[in-house]
Amino acid sequence: MAEKEERIDTPSAASSSVKTTDDKKAMDGKMEKIISLCKRRGFVYPASEIYGGFANAFDFGPLGAQLKKNIKDIWWNKFVVGEENIVGLDSAIIQNPKTWEASGHLKSFSDPLVECKKCHTRFRQDEIEKSEILNPKSKTNPNDQIFKCPKGGQHEFTEARQFNLMFKTFIGVTEDSASVAYLRPETAQGIFLNFKNIIQSNRIKTPFGVAQIGKAFRNEITPGNFIFRTREFEQLEIEFFVEPNKGESEKWYRYWIEKVEEYYKELGIKSENLSIREHDKKELSHYSCGTSDIEYKFPFGTSELGGIAQRTDFDLREHQKKSGQDLQYFDPSTSSGQVPGKKYLPYVVEPSLGVDRAMLAILCDAYDESDGSDGRAAGEITLRLNAKVAPIKVAVFPLVKKEELPEIGQKIAKELRENGIETFYDESGSVGRRYRRQDEIGTPFCITVDFDSLKDQTVTLRDRDSMKQERVSIESITRVISSKLT
Repeated sequence: MAEKEERIDTPSAASSSVKTTDDKKAMDGKMEKIISLCKRRGFVYPASEIYGGFANAFDFGPLGAQLKKNIKDIWWNKFVVGEENIVGLDSAIIQNPKTWEASGHLKSFSDPLVECKKCHTRFRQDEIEKSEILNPKSKTNPNDQIFKCPKGGQHEFTEARQFNLMFKTFIGVTEDSASVAYLRPETAQGIFLNFKNIIQSNRIKTPFGVAQIGKAFRNEITPGNFIFRTREFEQLEIEFFVEPNKGESEKWYRYWIEKVEEYYKELGIKSENLSIREHDKKELSHYSCGTSDIEYKFPFGTSELGGIAQRTDFDLREHQKKSGQDLQYFDPSTSSGQVPGKKYLPYVVEPSLGVDRAMLAILCDAYDESDGSDGRAAGEITLRLNAKVAPIKVAVFPLVKKEELPEIGQKIAKELRENGIETFYDESGSVGRRYRRQDEIGTPFCITVDFDSLKDQTVTLRDRDSMKQERVSIESITRVISSKLT
């Protein structure tokens, strides 16, 4: 993902959904409840918790891991399996360091950093500039002004210094400049490095895309807002190669904005919470001639879910120059007789999305606390997840743990799993409590095996959102569930 797009997500007065102090309290309260639910039910845990945690690092529990997998599977099926001109790639996390020289990351991938002279805490400069100026010594030089320190108190700050956001590591047994390497800050460069390999080993013509799902790492100064901004995150990226002219690039740029917005809606994200913001010229990264963010109205403000950028031929051109390798694409359709075909460096359109941010948006949209008017007790939580992304699709309950009810329930659960349907079997506690547990984790359907099941070979199928119940034959239950999920 473009380094600039990934970081332009601090809610502004114009874009923030938080309007008043009361609204902000309500939104902060919602985030706290979502975070509590995520830990309690096994979506997200604080990393290294037994050692006191580790700042802004998280582990994804059983439900969170499955939810993330579903988000990735839907993306892969839609854009790789479902598109005839897109292929997949899984590139290395640690690449030759020259990669990041050519891409511009070593030179420009940085944030201006200031340090409080009293508490010695470091902050991004733009965070301090939003603080209240308490004692301006100079109206022209911000470095001579006393700001309110985010940690508290009236403090002075050092001049800003550039801080590179890449994680540095060493390859081999010595730790010197010759062995320096970096964890990748984006997945895109692995695609550009393999551009020639892909066109040589696949019968593929422009326009075509290369898709990748993978981890990226950024030593962010001020991560926060739960899993929205972390130092380790997962990306869904496509580099889409087109003929090198502005008209072709613009056409596919608009196409991918529409397709990405469509994807988010397929995940169950509400359209009224999505918006598209096109960057003005001052915001554009050094390689971009046009970028748009798909934004979501989070409880903490409207912020970026993903971005679509026109990267021109910048990356391939720089890697060709740095490596000395010919990375041009040969267009066989332009050759005839003794006239040689045309060679060129394609332009690139990049749809780049964050898995963790998509997951957070899904949870925010799905979280619903009853006011008591829907047949549930006031305060009861229902996670109204789209069935496509729900980590558990069906829960199976025997009414009681006696006679043949558990055996029938286990048989149904086994059959559902064998048909690729994520299923949970539970026989402890009252059925009402079991329903509530499943509502809270977003399970769309529950099956109850009762004493009538012994007589007529039917079970009760309950819908999470409507709470309506219907009798379905055991013989057809897998087919019925499958049809409802699709």
